[in-house]
Amino acid sequence: MRIHSLEHVPFERPAAIADWAKAGGHDLSSTRLYAGEGFPDPGSIDLILVMGGPMSVHDEARYAWLAAEKRYLERALAGGTPLLGICLGAQLLAEVLGAEVRPNPDREIGWFPVTLRQESRRSPLFADFPPRFPAFHWHGETFALPAGALAVGESAACRNQGFVSAEGAVGLQFHLEATEASIAGLVANCGEELTAGRFIQPLVEGELVSARRDLEASHALIGTLVERLLAGRSGRG
Repeated sequence: MRIHSLEHVPFERPAAIADWAKAGGHDLSSTRLYAGEGFPDPGSIDLILVMGGPMSVHDEARYAWLAAEKRYLERALAGGTPLLGICLGAQLLAEVLGAEVRPNPDREIGWFPVTLRQESRRSPLFADFPPRFPAFHWHGETFALPAGALAVGESAACRNQGFVSAEGAVGLQFHLEATEASIAGLVANCGEELTAGRFIQPLVEGELVSARRDLEASHALIGTLVERLLAGRSGRG
């Protein structure tokens, strides 16, 4: 199967999803938007990953490629290509689907549990996920739910942690794909955001990257989700 990632900065890449794809013999390609690369035909792709980044969906004046990316996501949605947006990627999908993206009441950085919302059980993608699981977060904005979307989960800091749109696109505000290396990359490039806050874990040596058991649980969940998204594509194909 063909997986393609849209990447906004060098340090937010598919991480554990790339490991999963390699182990399963899937093709994984990328568009580095920050380097001016172009988009493939969405009809030639079995799953598009829309990765994270420190910018806002509203920063088109600073990042001109955001407008082109939103048009591309509209094409992919219209054509039925499965989409998985993570953090900024989820916010981009939400905006393209007509929902508001705005500052969250609190910045949320670190390991905090996500509780599944009851309506998420109506989607086979999340039907047997655990009702509560640890997840890594790094965001200051949030999204409203697109019209007709199923809410996926919530945390103490953020009411909307994910959705499944009427078109089948999935947005996750949290990072199930995180690895020790990807978290270290966030700390190295966005460490100035680790200020005092109710939902910001302090940066003690290794604290944000040492939860190996939580990482393993996250990787099992993201692998299951990606596999189900690809299976849905195969079933339609």
